[in-house]
Amino acid sequence: MERISEFEVFLKKNEEMKVDASIFISEKIRLEEDAIRQLRDACKIPSVKKVLGTPDIHIGYGVPIGSVVATEEVIIPAAVGYDINCGMRVLKTNLNAKDFDSALLAKSIRRDIPLGEGKENIKLTRNDFACVLEEGIKGLYKIKSKDHFVWDFLEKEELKDILPLIEDSGSMKGDASAVSERAKQRGQNQLGTLGGGNHFIEIQEVVYVKDKKIAEEWGIFENQIVIMIHSGSRGLGHQIGEDYMSLAKSKNYGEPHPSRELCYIPLDTKEGGNYVKAMHCAANSAFANRHIMSLLIKKNLLYHYPNAELKLLYDVPHNIAKLEEHFGKKVWVHRKGATRAFPGSRMENEIFRKTGHPVLIPGSMGSFSYLLVGTERNEKSLCSANHGAGRQMSRTQAAGKIRYRDGKVLKEGAISDEEFKKSMEGITLICENKNTIKEEAPQAYKDIDEVIRVVEGADLAKVVAKMRPLAVLKG
Repeated sequence: MERISEFEVFLKKNEEMKVDASIFISEKIRLEEDAIRQLRDACKIPSVKKVLGTPDIHIGYGVPIGSVVATEEVIIPAAVGYDINCGMRVLKTNLNAKDFDSALLAKSIRRDIPLGEGKENIKLTRNDFACVLEEGIKGLYKIKSKDHFVWDFLEKEELKDILPLIEDSGSMKGDASAVSERAKQRGQNQLGTLGGGNHFIEIQEVVYVKDKKIAEEWGIFENQIVIMIHSGSRGLGHQIGEDYMSLAKSKNYGEPHPSRELCYIPLDTKEGGNYVKAMHCAANSAFANRHIMSLLIKKNLLYHYPNAELKLLYDVPHNIAKLEEHFGKKVWVHRKGATRAFPGSRMENEIFRKTGHPVLIPGSMGSFSYLLVGTERNEKSLCSANHGAGRQMSRTQAAGKIRYRDGKVLKEGAISDEEFKKSMEGITLICENKNTIKEEAPQAYKDIDEVIRVVEGADLAKVVAKMRPLAVLKG
């Protein structure tokens, strides 16, 4: 491994690797040996064209979280991950933080959006759910059984105004027949739920605007209240990931799989085509899930602030594989814990053609989050940036070993209760399980400010605005 600049290291290919790899990272950011090994494994995939790591890189399943892998002829379920279309959505308001009660809104939202793993909310028939799987947000408008108040808010939304503000217009070409019955059962009633782990809803204040021209174009101003949602495809996506990763492991396609976890599927096979269709279904469900949660947030915001406005800034996945053109070729770009960062030149005839689309990068629940925009010089990262700060401690290392049913501490973690409490001073925290919340402590994550310094220094994206958390809802 060779450092070639302050913000990039280079992994030269060996006899097993088909391509070199790059990692955009500074010397101040911890880099795990196992994450490097996983990135090298990705370089062994048949038809691989480019592999890179983003500044939040850390060990994952098969490939690191915070990685981008481009292939021509194969699809890699593990390089998308279990939580397909886990992604970010930012909602902007016309409200000023000095006149706003963030704790009041957070507690109100908590009553309508279940937090934590395995929760259900909006009940759908199998046919209605299939419509969502195949059409995403457009499918929500075709739901026939509307026995929840959220549909009243949906019908007031102008679809033509929303879709341009969502990657792929919130609808990828899915086929519900490629999704297992078990996956459908797990996801059918989970729209409008947050999930567990690092998923969150965060009420934030814009504390600094760096690029005033772009911020004005996007409707962002200092002291503004914005709301960030981080969630994905829930049990549906996890089951699809499990189904197709297991399928890939069981098949021999000629060249060996790089590792037991990292297995590929040729796109010209039935299994490869089915994975793409199922992945799109999961992505559509995640788009719909974040949209339903936005409507539930809007309902609560308008209850407390009748004159408030809540508008979508952008919605972007960071666990997805997409066919894109790079270096003159059509390649499948797998982004796992990495977000698309297209500059304006790649968005011809789209709403963000003047600026490039917003790049949404959260920190930890006790640190700053950022709005950025891709640069015209970020093709070296396949127009990608990191999806967050990235973990520097495992969940067990951070919180210790805790018995779930009663919260008894079986092994002490690295972060004390006092340290955790201090890191969250001034922030309203609402969580489903107080016994395990230290898994998500700010100290368990990399320094988001250093991560953003690398993003800007490596010319992957540039900062438009910076936000601080006022209230956080966590699973």
